[in-house]
Amino acid sequence: MTPLPPVMALPDWAGFGIESAVNTATGPVGLLIIFVYSFLIAFALPGVSEVVLAAPLDVGLPGWAELSIIILISSVGKAAGSVFAFHLGQEAKEAGPVVRALERSRFDVISWSRSRTAQIARRWGYGGLAAALCVPGFPDTISIYAFAVLEEDYVRFALATFVGSVGRLLVTLGAVEIFVSVF
Repeated sequence: MTPLPPVMALPDWAGFGIESAVNTATGPVGLLIIFVYSFLIAFALPGVSEVVLAAPLDVGLPGWAELSIIILISSVGKAAGSVFAFHLGQEAKEAGPVVRALERSRFDVISWSRSRTAQIARRWGYGGLAAALCVPGFPDTISIYAFAVLEEDYVRFALATFVGSVGRLLVTLGAVEIFVSVF
């Protein structure tokens, strides 16, 4: 597979220079950077997770093996971050003032979001979450928090986000491969 070109200019989220860290992530420290970035992208950072594919990992393995390691580490990081977001969602469900304020609003946000997400969950279950996370370029946090507030199974949630993360990175690599072969 063709590795992604380095990302030219990721926004500097909150002034931490995370774009530089991801774009220059090499060796074992690079793996840690990829894990931390993927963890944070799952619940806090705006943006997309595909940028990890541009990391010049350089751990002395063939390119396909390095990409496989990046995909594995990133997906584990995103699953861990998603479980943290899931926990926050569980806490938000229990937060009386938040729920009461939303229930009093002009629009029945709680009822509507529960019914829509419940429809998706009933129809596609955790597979729907995994499929939603496979869409390149779409912020992960939207799907993660939508499911986190309404679902209750931590293990299935973590597995779905792991599978969705792997899928998303593979779809991205496939799209790049097609683009490179055509042009």
